[in-house]
This record gives sequence, C-alpha cells and structure tokens, in this order.
Amino acid sequence: MWFSIVCEDIPDSLSLRQGVRGAHLKRLEALKDAGRLLVAGPNPAVEANDPGDAGVTGSVIIAEFDSIADARTWADADPYVDAGVYSEVSIKPFKKVLP
Repeated sequence: MWFSIVCEDIPDSLSLRQGVRGAHLKRLEALKDAGRLLVAGPNPAVEANDPGDAGVTGSVIIAEFDSIADARTWADADPYVDAGVYSEVSIKPFKKVLP
C-alpha cells in the first residue's frame, strides 16, 4: 500500500539538512529503483524552486510499504531524523486516484 510521509523541519534546519542530504537521497533512490517511490520532495520556505538561504520547512514522501509499521520503521531510520532535522513525522495510508 502507498503511505504519505509528511515531515516538518525544525526552525533553521538548512545546515543540518545539507550535512546529510546525500544519505537521505540515497535512501529515496533505493525506493525509486525498487519501483516503490511515487513522489518525494521538500517544501520550500518561500515560493521558489530554489529557496536559497530561506531553506525548506519539511518534506513529503509517498512510497509503497507492506504496512504502516514498515513505513514508520523506514522513516525513523532517515538520516534527517538522526541529524535532528525533523520536529515531527506523520505517516498515513495514501490512496492514489489521479493521475
């Protein structure tokens, strides 16, 4: 089943994010390569694809897992969690309707 993983950053998270971004993206690439990633990306803090020093306020990932427990285990092991980037991570089942 698909699950949405919605993550909220702590204030001023940009430097923490930059330090572990490569490891974070590597895990997402593994999901993509397995055909289990629908979409993933950050929420810019300003209306711009490149928010620069404004940074981001969180992330959204929609990926396939066997259960919500498996999704939680995967999310809890994210390098952004280990680095203290996220203040909150919410996981919910997701039903893809369109497109």
